[in-house]
Amino acid sequence: MLDDIDTRLLFALQKDAHLTAQQLGEILNLSASQAGRRRQRLEADGFITGYTARLDPVKLGLQVQGFIQVHLGTHGPEQSASFARMVNARPEISSAWTMTGEADYLLHVYCDDLSALNRLLHEVILPHPAVARVQSQIVMDQLKRDAPLPT
Repeated sequence: MLDDIDTRLLFALQKDAHLTAQQLGEILNLSASQAGRRRQRLEADGFITGYTARLDPVKLGLQVQGFIQVHLGTHGPEQSASFARMVNARPEISSAWTMTGEADYLLHVYCDDLSALNRLLHEVILPHPAVARVQSQIVMDQLKRDAPLPT
C-alpha cells in the first residue's frame, strides 16, 4: 500500500529520474537515507520498473511518427504469438497494444521518412499471414508528450 510520501516520491521521480536520495529527501522532508530506502522498496516491489532517457526522435532522424491499427483476418494463439514476435523484432515499433473495438492492435511507430513507413506497412506488417488490413495515421504534431502517470 502506498502512503502519501510514496506517492510524492513516485511523482517526483517521474518528473526527474536523476534525483539523488539527498534531493528526494529535501522534496519529501525526509533524510537522504530514508528517501533512498523508500525508493529501493518501491523498486523492489515493482512500482518502479526502470529508468530511461527520453530522446528527441527528430534529432535522431526519425521524421515520421504514426499509429497503425491492425485488423487480423484470423484469430488464434498461434497467430497472436507470431504477430507479437514480428512486432517485438521491429525497432520502428516503439509500443503496441491489443485493443477492444474494431482494430485488434494499435502500433506506435517512428520511421525515418514516409518511404520507410510505407516499407514497414507493405513489406512487413501487411504480408504477415494473420493480418487482413491496416489503417495508418501520421502524426502531424504532438500536443502533449508522454506525461507522468497520475498518482
